[in-house]
Amino acid sequence: MGAKQARATLKRRKVTKYKAITFKLSEGQYRSFTNYCKAKKTTPIKVIKKNIERFLTAYEYEVPSNFYVSENQLELFIED
Repeated sequence: MGAKQARATLKRRKVTKYKAITFKLSEGQYRSFTNYCKAKKTTPIKVIKKNIERFLTAYEYEVPSNFYVSENQLELFIED
């Protein structure tokens, strides 16, 4: 097998695109969060990703219609 054939049969790795998300914590919340991470011997990123994993994987392509909020949530003002 030649060098060209070997390169042609290799699959190119898909480039992963990352997006940044930021949020703010109060000093007390941050201190509590870092203490939790130290106690569990893990990193803050791993804790956050583990806790939001179900939201990250479940709705990648579409959200089920029952999760959308309707215009008249309470249905108090619907006239018959």
